[in-house]
Amino acid sequence: MIVTVPKEISAGERRVALVPSTVLQLIQSGLEVVVEAGAGGLSGYPDEDYESAGAKIAPSPEAAYGSGDIVVKVVAPAHNQAVGKHEVHLMKEGSTLISLLFPGSDLDLVGQLADRKIQSFAMELMPRIARAQAMDVLSSISSIAGYKAVLLAANLLPRYFPMMMTAAGTITPARVLVVGAGVAGLQAIATARRLGAVVEAFDIRPIVKEQVQSLGARFVDLPIDTADAQDAGGYAKEQSADRQAQIQTLLAEHVAKSDVVITTALVPGREAPRLVSGDMVKGMRAGSVIVDLAAEQGGNCEWTKPGEHVVREGVTIAGPLNLPSELAVHGSDTYSRNLLAYLKHLVHDGQLQVDLDDELTKTPLVTRNGEVVHEATLSAITTGER
Repeated sequence: MIVTVPKEISAGERRVALVPSTVLQLIQSGLEVVVEAGAGGLSGYPDEDYESAGAKIAPSPEAAYGSGDIVVKVVAPAHNQAVGKHEVHLMKEGSTLISLLFPGSDLDLVGQLADRKIQSFAMELMPRIARAQAMDVLSSISSIAGYKAVLLAANLLPRYFPMMMTAAGTITPARVLVVGAGVAGLQAIATARRLGAVVEAFDIRPIVKEQVQSLGARFVDLPIDTADAQDAGGYAKEQSADRQAQIQTLLAEHVAKSDVVITTALVPGREAPRLVSGDMVKGMRAGSVIVDLAAEQGGNCEWTKPGEHVVREGVTIAGPLNLPSELAVHGSDTYSRNLLAYLKHLVHDGQLQVDLDDELTKTPLVTRNGEVVHEATLSAITTGER
């Protein structure tokens, strides 16, 4: 069975799905690996490293995709302008795709995968259970994003992060507010603390309070009912418009006194909750910075523009996209380890074995045998609601 690693073609994507060290482990387990020429170049892995690990180098996208029984990618397939075809149509009919897919956001892609009878697994749909910890792509991505968000904020902020003792006197440390204390938020807290900032954090889920405090930050307790704030998987539930407005009102004071606000609040499969209004931005000091990690899903801040830095009322609002790609070496390395763990789960004795009674197999499965089998995606197709 051949595992193919194509070169990513999405704009700004520098990562590669498998790095040479994981390729070596797959080959030692009895699989063949084909890597498209240049696939790892932007991540610091030249073709020679893959050849040394035992992989074969395919000279073109057509050669790479055409050989793969299992295709592994970082981001979802897209139209390849260089060859004039969508990547789905470069794959062998009946082959398997493992990638980040976010199927609810691209129903057309899901339809193409089903039409080509391609079995597809969306890595971001991995269940949050102990057995899946080594396959938890979202945690890998979020950790990098939280770290990079603080560096971005420090670069944009026109003042020091740490307290500084200078000949001109003492400079007070920056105040950082992190909204959302999932993996990205916790990494942002830890990084901001390492840089010497005074940090506080808010999350709708009170269960994360201890984690926030363990990192040396102050947890913002708001007088709201949060009994139903978390779903069975540990993610924050979508809140009503009235609840979001209440949170905005109560958070406004904390936002106003912060030099940096980093927002990370996301609800899987939904538009990002709006937690920082334009009026709240107006209340911040000129020169302050907001880094909105939810930009790709609409943003936590009312004035966020995805992929842009904008200045409103003297406040810089950054809406970065795909921060993990900016740390391409470790972004590739961690994603590759997640994929390796999942491939070892799916492939036995050199053959792909799909056990639909197994949660780790069934939950990320999007298309199979020409049909859409992921319930939420199928519902979106049926109802037309995304």
